[in-house]
Amino acid sequence: MKKRKPVLEKISPTFGSSIHVHKHGAYVGESKPYWHFHPEIELVYINKGNGKRHIGNHLSYYNNSQLLLLGSNLPHYGFVDRLTLNGSETVVQFRPDFLGIDFFNIQEMTDISYLFERSKKGVLFGKKTKEKLGSKIEGLASTSGIEKILLLLEVLNELAKSDDYKVLNADGFVFEIEPQDNAKINMIYKHISENFQKQISLNEMSEKVSMSIPAFCRYFKKVTGKTFTKLVNEYRIVHATKLLSESQMSITDISFECGFNNFSHFNKLFKEFTGKSASKYRKELKHLVQ
Repeated sequence: MKKRKPVLEKISPTFGSSIHVHKHGAYVGESKPYWHFHPEIELVYINKGNGKRHIGNHLSYYNNSQLLLLGSNLPHYGFVDRLTLNGSETVVQFRPDFLGIDFFNIQEMTDISYLFERSKKGVLFGKKTKEKLGSKIEGLASTSGIEKILLLLEVLNELAKSDDYKVLNADGFVFEIEPQDNAKINMIYKHISENFQKQISLNEMSEKVSMSIPAFCRYFKKVTGKTFTKLVNEYRIVHATKLLSESQMSITDISFECGFNNFSHFNKLFKEFTGKSASKYRKELKHLVQ
């Protein structure tokens, strides 16, 4: 068996810059999402698009736009399934000490320092903050030198003062993995994403990562804080929320399309995961701007 290298993403800013900014206006098909981490803090703004959020052990679906701040070494997948017409994604990445080891420890930077601490669990900002800061974040792609640094500090300061946010990975489970675990988890999540519409047995999954079933179950719970069955069902429910939003399929058809062979079981899990029935969720979608 070939050894798999850990998926540690290496981020290289352009020459003469300590901030990496990438803006693109079309989803590139071959650039497939993968499970990765990096020491850089990551700010993501998508003005028009949709996709799944998989950050630490958090799973959800977004529609229309999103603004995220992810802390250092927080494992996550890429976010865009599809950008809508005229939509774009701007990704800003920088090391916590890009202005020096002690810069964010001075009194004037206390709020931003707290923001960085929150970002370790993934922070999702709401509509008010997106509308206020979206164009400024996009503007980072066309600035350079001290102007880029000052603009980023302005954005971070506004994010730090905002109360329009929620922490995504906030269930108390600290998601920490070793580099060698990252490659294995990436293999597992990739298999789930490609096969969730059918039954995935523990035997099939444990063989894929060359472990016994008991060892695999212990390993998966230790690394993710969830059982394998719970994670697969959550992935299916998140896909169901996507279909409820984007398709006219009946709820019964959606449940089977997502890999559930029992409609009542789907209904029960959907309500546990979202707090409402699938029919209520669909009715509320037309009034919800994410």
